[in-house]
Amino acid sequence: MSAAVSPPATYDPTLPTLCGWESSIAELSNFREPVFLDRSNLDLSRLSAGFAIALHMHQPTIPAGPEGKLINHLQYMFEHHYEGDNHNAGPFAYCYARMGDFIPELVDQGCNPRVMLDYSGNLLWGLQQMGRSDILDKLKGITCDPRYQPYVEWLGTFWGHAVAAATPLPDIKLHIRAWQHQFASIFGLEALKRVRGFSLPEMQLPNAPDALYTLVSALKDSGYRWVMVQEHTVETLTGEGIRHSHLPHRLVARNSQGQEVSITALIKTQGSDTKLIGQMQPYYEAKTLGQVTLGSQSVPPLVSQISDGENGGVMMNEFPGAFKRAWHEARHESGITGINGTEYIELLAAAGVEESDFPPCQAIGQHHLWQTLADDDITPERVSAAIANLAEKNIFFTGGSWTNDRSWVDGYANIIGPMERLSSLFHQAINAVPISQQSHLALNTNYRQALLHNLILQTSCFRYWGQGQWTDYANTIYQRGCEFVARGFA
Repeated sequence: MSAAVSPPATYDPTLPTLCGWESSIAELSNFREPVFLDRSNLDLSRLSAGFAIALHMHQPTIPAGPEGKLINHLQYMFEHHYEGDNHNAGPFAYCYARMGDFIPELVDQGCNPRVMLDYSGNLLWGLQQMGRSDILDKLKGITCDPRYQPYVEWLGTFWGHAVAAATPLPDIKLHIRAWQHQFASIFGLEALKRVRGFSLPEMQLPNAPDALYTLVSALKDSGYRWVMVQEHTVETLTGEGIRHSHLPHRLVARNSQGQEVSITALIKTQGSDTKLIGQMQPYYEAKTLGQVTLGSQSVPPLVSQISDGENGGVMMNEFPGAFKRAWHEARHESGITGINGTEYIELLAAAGVEESDFPPCQAIGQHHLWQTLADDDITPERVSAAIANLAEKNIFFTGGSWTNDRSWVDGYANIIGPMERLSSLFHQAINAVPISQQSHLALNTNYRQALLHNLILQTSCFRYWGQGQWTDYANTIYQRGCEFVARGFA
């Protein structure tokens, strides 16, 4: 198995590994060779359609331990068993581990399963804090043992489960890199090399030009090859709905200076209903599909879905049986099988499909913006003015997510304001350190504490769960973060 990355001896072991291995991780980010192709046992030419499922796992970090210590919410659930649905702490914990049982069992039974895993940095650190080596060891088994690597793909994400549209632009890459550090500290650099797909927290895709451009640029700089997006958060370049949602697309991002960058997008269809994965709907939908033309090739379409992997009775109780049943049924299907995201994209490339063959798309609402501006007339000032004019027509640039009935910005000035202030103070403190010394920031305790609090404050839960206790948690994190920043990083 791959050895986990060990932090330097001077690194405070009570803190998560969020930084310090930049050169090693940057080297992996430049690795461009296929990572699943040689392990794949699939032949696209023999498939009618495929399906891909991803399980999203998250528990936030909150200041609710002894004397306000930062702990994971899962730990809080165990310690406050009779509050709300905290009695589900045990079942939740097993949900985080159970793929380590299911995958070996299915493989031993002759099945050919596939699953993609998306665990927030908060949760991974929380499992370490709690000493839950039982959970982590099961995950290591299906991640690091070569026997199971063809079947399991990890997706990268933001360390602190932040929503992209509300994240200060300089912090987008910090979240991405911090998660890579966290993952490598548990599973090793060799395992990190195989993490090439990305899952956005809350499926939140920004549509503000500079935010989307920054996000896509950071993903590509960090070695990611594709990102999963919600169907209704993207549109064609002419402003229409996506026509071929079961094919990879090329997500195009243009900033307020007219610069463009793109990344492959796999499109998650329909809404965020755990029943879709809990009852293995992607498998049954794939059975209704046949090969389609992409570029000059005939290829199997891919039905892609992601949902919470632990929330609700369906995922806790119905999913295990449905998951196992689907793989046993698929053994008798001649042209339907599961395919993980990176495996699918690498198989397409091996079959001669180019990224330029993927239909282009853009974030929802951007057609309204770009049609008001000529290609040679794009400046930050004109883009800002155009966005302001469109707001008067109820066209907004706060992005879309798995739900359109909730804003991650409106009504949360008491969190957004402090979040932006802490981020600004944090980066000012970095800039105050001489450039010659900035490579040593990872060894500075105040820097690591400030980075940690900055990332935690941006967690979506402090808005999703409404005003009250959760916004109080956010205020505490903000105050502490400011204290670490004030001490300086020199």
